[in-house]
Amino acid sequence: MFGIGMPELILILAVALIVIGPKKLPDLARSLGKGMAEFKKATRDFKSSLDIDTDIKETRDTLKEAKEEIHNAFDASQVPPPEKDLKEEKEEKKEEKESAQGASQDGE
Repeated sequence: MFGIGMPELILILAVALIVIGPKKLPDLARSLGKGMAEFKKATRDFKSSLDIDTDIKETRDTLKEAKEEIHNAFDASQVPPPEKDLKEEKEEKKEEKESAQGASQDGE
């Protein structure tokens, strides 16, 4: 523990027994034990959240590297990367369908 040997621990317990009293000492020890357990649990949760943050950062870095490699591959092959994203392409196709359907209905 914190550099406390057996003689020091016995002295601390004897002083606590005298100051607190034999009736309240078990309740105090129980409360102290519960507090220590909660502290350990909070420490463990904090460590796991740090590990998750580290994993997220590593994943983000990997994705950035992959993106750069893709852009470099496009640059090397002189093929321009796609300008539109998929959402815009879907919307344009939907508009084309609607306009084609509208034109066919007007022609009837």
